[in-house]
Amino acid sequence: MATTYLKVLFFLLACLLLAVSCKHRIEGVNDTGNGNPGNGSGNGGSSAPCDPNKIYFQQQVLPILVSNCALSGCHDDASHEDGIILTSYEKVMASGIISPGNPGSSDLYEVIIDTDPGDRMPPPPRNTLTQSQTQIIRQWIQQGAQNLVCQSMCDSNSYTYSGAIKILIGNKCQGCHSGSAAQGGIDLSTYNGVKAKVADGKLWGSINHQPGFSAMPRNGAKLSDCEITQFRKWIIAGSPNN
Repeated sequence: MATTYLKVLFFLLACLLLAVSCKHRIEGVNDTGNGNPGNGSGNGGSSAPCDPNKIYFQQQVLPILVSNCALSGCHDDASHEDGIILTSYEKVMASGIISPGNPGSSDLYEVIIDTDPGDRMPPPPRNTLTQSQTQIIRQWIQQGAQNLVCQSMCDSNSYTYSGAIKILIGNKCQGCHSGSAAQGGIDLSTYNGVKAKVADGKLWGSINHQPGFSAMPRNGAKLSDCEITQFRKWIIAGSPNN
């Protein structure tokens, strides 16, 4: 009887260990805390596809504002320069700088296209918004400045540098980490600059909010699981300039 009991006990323990091992592999988690990605994979979610003709504030507009405007000393919650806070949809709209449907009458759009260094935003020495970023904000205002959300915009099977990584960094990191005013001396405006932060583990540690690393994007929401998976796959592939 005792022998049978021990056999059953060992069998149950083996099943438990197998289940834990499988869960670990499925999630693709690396618990070493060394700033390096594991070997897991992810997917872009099963939500309905986003409308390519619409601009989604939470996924497209807010990251640009947080990275380029909602910074310390400017328009974050603590600084609120000129009473303007750009950290959420409600605060953007409450600032009175948006005229839904009319970019030309919207102060936000006017300052980002202003060519006078004394008036334009972001102010020097920070870089101006890219043409693509400016067009996103213009189109968002034209469409009524709505608080639209689309969770399926990310595709984890797209993880080339030019097709995914560069775009993510440009919209969510580069506002702080570029040009002569790059925070922490970290310039992510070039492939070589990004590659250097991959090599020392800081990029992976920061976007995963791991202990010992500065959580990024600063002042913004953590990257989605799908976006982190895009970085993971790209890094595992050797971080190519593709």
